[in-house]
Amino acid sequence: MNRLSTSTSPYLLQHANNPVHWYPWGTEALEKAQSENKLILVSIGYSACHWCHVMEHESFEDVKVAELMNQFFVCIKIDREERPDIDQIYMTAIQLMTGRGGWPLNCFCLPNQQPIYGGTYFLKQDWKNLLLNLAQFWDTKPHEAQEYATRLTHGIIDSDKIKLIGEQKNYTLAHIEEIVKPWKMLFDFNNGGYNQAPKFPMPNNWAFLMQAAYLLKDVALQIIVSLTLDKMAAGGIYDHLRGGFARYSVDSKWHIPHFEKMLYDNGQLVSLYADAYKWNPKPRYKEVVYETLAWVADELTSPEGGFYSALDADSEGVEGKFYVWNKTEIDTILGADASVFNAYYGVSEAGNWEEEDTNHLYTTQNNIAEEFGLTDDTLQKTIQSCKQKLLTERAKRIRPGLDDKILTSWNAMMLKGYIDAYKTFAEPEFLKTALANANFIKTNMLKLNGGLFRSYKNRVATINGFLDDYAHTIEAFIALYEVTFDEIWLHDAQALSNYVLANFIDDETGMFFYTSAHDQKLIARKYELMDNVIPASNSVMAHNFKKLGLFFDIDSHTKIYTKMLQNIHPKIKTYGSGYSNWASLLLMEVIGDYQIVITGKNFKQNRLALEQQYIPNKIILGGLSGTLPLLKNKLSTQNTIFVCQNKTCLLPVSSVNEALNKLNN
Repeated sequence: MNRLSTSTSPYLLQHANNPVHWYPWGTEALEKAQSENKLILVSIGYSACHWCHVMEHESFEDVKVAELMNQFFVCIKIDREERPDIDQIYMTAIQLMTGRGGWPLNCFCLPNQQPIYGGTYFLKQDWKNLLLNLAQFWDTKPHEAQEYATRLTHGIIDSDKIKLIGEQKNYTLAHIEEIVKPWKMLFDFNNGGYNQAPKFPMPNNWAFLMQAAYLLKDVALQIIVSLTLDKMAAGGIYDHLRGGFARYSVDSKWHIPHFEKMLYDNGQLVSLYADAYKWNPKPRYKEVVYETLAWVADELTSPEGGFYSALDADSEGVEGKFYVWNKTEIDTILGADASVFNAYYGVSEAGNWEEEDTNHLYTTQNNIAEEFGLTDDTLQKTIQSCKQKLLTERAKRIRPGLDDKILTSWNAMMLKGYIDAYKTFAEPEFLKTALANANFIKTNMLKLNGGLFRSYKNRVATINGFLDDYAHTIEAFIALYEVTFDEIWLHDAQALSNYVLANFIDDETGMFFYTSAHDQKLIARKYELMDNVIPASNSVMAHNFKKLGLFFDIDSHTKIYTKMLQNIHPKIKTYGSGYSNWASLLLMEVIGDYQIVITGKNFKQNRLALEQQYIPNKIILGGLSGTLPLLKNKLSTQNTIFVCQNKTCLLPVSSVNEALNKLNN
């Protein structure tokens, strides 16, 4: 056992028996590199990563390879999900050197942590050659190595620089159009998503485009958003037996996924499909939400109310083995119903993808009910019965590994998913689960000094929280207020925002660093500005300050998010999909926001009724009591709804329909 054996990270524990003398990131390893003047290998991955497993098996479990690594390098293993701050730095280095990135990420550094070379997955012989070449380079040309590492480190630092915009802008619809128009050229109007493979769900992209489609009445956006949501829900990226989405599809038709299932994807996709149901109430969108949350409740929820991180892509060392079928298996299990099921899910004798005799379920577009002379109701009952039989059989297989660490930011994303599902469907169990998770975060992840921990496992919280932990928790707590009208959640959100202002702000730019002022210093202190599969923590914080500024009437919050948006705005039009959550904030600035106050004895029913309408540019507050500035002189036992905008309220009405009429005028 190496030094990883005492880790809580499932990923690090996977490497605890390697013959490589792995160290976790920390003082011991870094001081060893300095004292022995050895290069550092920073090797980064995560527990559900297929190619991380492959490289471990091929290279890190090989004694001869390990001897080279141990002789010439101080080898550090990092779980990117626990230490995204380190991953950000060395991922940027790899991208600057090679033009691409991914995991496993292997970056070689000088003893002072500055990178000199790296890449992702390496074949064993290539890896051995690289180890020897780098060791010789460091031994014979240390000054050349230092010069290159210094230039690369400057590149890492400069990659975050933004041009400060001094003047306040007046945003118009033309600013939205210049973002959306070139974006439309990238869409795949046959299969949904973008004209590329692999395809990632990118929930925050489609959330913005759905908002724009609705608020701007843009038909092209309506078509592509609906098509994308339909195709993802029909494709093999979705687990048709159990619910939940895989991380991405390797093909352009959403058919064959990279099979790991991540909490952060599914939290965001639940929010997306719940909002989509309000916008376009297709029964399939509701099924996706209910099925996914049932899977999360059964397989990713801890006894304390936290959510686990992921299910592995592999089982028995084979990617996707848990999920795929051959036709003979299905025919045997389903009997007379097999022909209907096989037609519905594209199952064939030869297999429906490149793996011979192997089928991965996806919904075909054929009219199966008509083909088999069934009513739609009978077809659906047959399919549900078949799915249950296959699910029972699948449960006998060896399951993919579970990454059972609990991450604050990812929990907050799933918490918001539950809240958004409750907003749409008013399912009491969704709110019950949301409250349990929010209380789990407050009980276990909140420090005495008002900060947050990042990770929780074995009843112990560790690692100082990063900006995304704060951003997504604040966002979820604000959303929780809107479905409970319990002001404690807003005050908790405001307290966390004050902590962020005190410990993360860059006074020069007005943006927020990813790491706290209390964190160990690395070779660069980076921002997170671009929206990716998860929206950037800075864009989430900008939204948070806007909402908290409205709830508490705090002008300084308005100045903060306004300055942030001004600085980022020039970048949005150049790469809309990389700044989609920023684009959403810009859209709300152009269209304007509503503040809706609901009070009176039926405020709960009226809130539920109003929330089932798709109104993306609103906040809701109210109840029978409260201290928020917007509630002053508005609280009543009589059923009353105020529609306000720019701190000005229209005359109150007594019904949801009347309020909707005011919103639509």
